[in-house]
Amino acid sequence: MEENNEIFEGQTFEGLLKDIYTNSKRKEAQIQILITELKPMIKNIGDAVIIVPLIKDYMEIAVKNDEALIKMAAIVQKAQNRSVGEDGNLLLTEAEKEQLITQVQKVGELIDG
Repeated sequence: MEENNEIFEGQTFEGLLKDIYTNSKRKEAQIQILITELKPMIKNIGDAVIIVPLIKDYMEIAVKNDEALIKMAAIVQKAQNRSVGEDGNLLLTEAEKEQLITQVQKVGELIDG
């Protein structure tokens, strides 16, 4: 399987890697903007106690989303190293299929909020 073959409808492995990189860079910029905008609002320790956990939660969600995409990419890469069936589909074990489905569901849950 080549990197430009579809791993699922409309998505290639190369595209998945590009999405991971783009998401990571975009989240980095968003977090920096968020911190920059919230910094002037912190006038005392009470403000920090309220605002800092919000930043922490936002960062954790971004990290979990990236981790799920990276795990999905690892599964796909592992599958690429295997043989391809007669119908052109990857030969995944049932455990790998379940793991892939679980990761896709986690990404969907993170996106939905």
